[in-house]
Amino acid sequence: MSTPKTILDACNAWINRCERDELERATLRSYRNHVDHHISPAIGEKVLTELARSDVRNFIDEMMDKSSRAMTDKVLRSLRSALNEAMDREWIDNNVALTVRLRRSSRNTPERVIPTKSEIKTMLSMVSDKHRPLIFTAIYTGMRKSELRGLRWEDVDFTKSIIQVRQRADRFNEIGKPKSKSGRRDIPMAPSVKKVLMAWKADCPQGDLDLVFPNGNGNVENPSNISNRILHPLMMEAGITNNEGKPKFSFHALRHAAASLYIEQGWPAKKIQTLLGHASITMTFDVYGHLFDNAEDDVELFAKLEADLVAA
Repeated sequence: MSTPKTILDACNAWINRCERDELERATLRSYRNHVDHHISPAIGEKVLTELARSDVRNFIDEMMDKSSRAMTDKVLRSLRSALNEAMDREWIDNNVALTVRLRRSSRNTPERVIPTKSEIKTMLSMVSDKHRPLIFTAIYTGMRKSELRGLRWEDVDFTKSIIQVRQRADRFNEIGKPKSKSGRRDIPMAPSVKKVLMAWKADCPQGDLDLVFPNGNGNVENPSNISNRILHPLMMEAGITNNEGKPKFSFHALRHAAASLYIEQGWPAKKIQTLLGHASITMTFDVYGHLFDNAEDDVELFAKLEADLVAA
């Protein structure tokens, strides 16, 4: 008689499959941390066929008492994936974690701070010649830092004025494919982006990887260098700081800046989803839904509603 399979067995099988699928090293490390530091110590030895929905609920509630909501959500997703792997192997008949949800609570969620149009214009006007190509490209395209670090010159089509996102650089400076199918996309270049990139190409450090934004040796730039040596000094010089006198935004805020500019232009949400590489329109609305609201338009809509009702 075979030994009953445990949750840890399912987790190990899932991690092995992720390795065979050649997931990025950073992603694999995160998954292993979820298993080693959270799932295994708490419920790893529990037999799969004895796992109930209430067990998962208790595990998640206890984790919420000790960890952040974000980390708890990530671990729950990993547990679901491991149990799906167990189902594929016919170790269990159903995934009891699928219906367990983190209860939403936005009361203490910090408000997402997005650069204002004035702050965006200030950064664009004050950035140095050396760093202008990166900052202009980031603000106007909304590309992720990893995508900018992995961008090749062969993916910049000056004839069609298009930037093709085809690869990215992870936190270990390793080049790989975009994180998802939606991450592979084409982004039109604003005239100023095209102009600065064409000028930058002649001065860009050369390397075997043919990168648009490499380090001084032509290799993949370290992600922390982009923030600490480029963006943060720019914000300090421009006076874009918080109450403590520190740089107000992270590099990811430039992606938010791009989204805010797109929305201000009245572009359809579906187009913005595609440009940003979001996996779903739901993600776009979850992050930027409040920017689509226009109180003045709403007032006009209600006025028309009232007028139409009176006239009926």
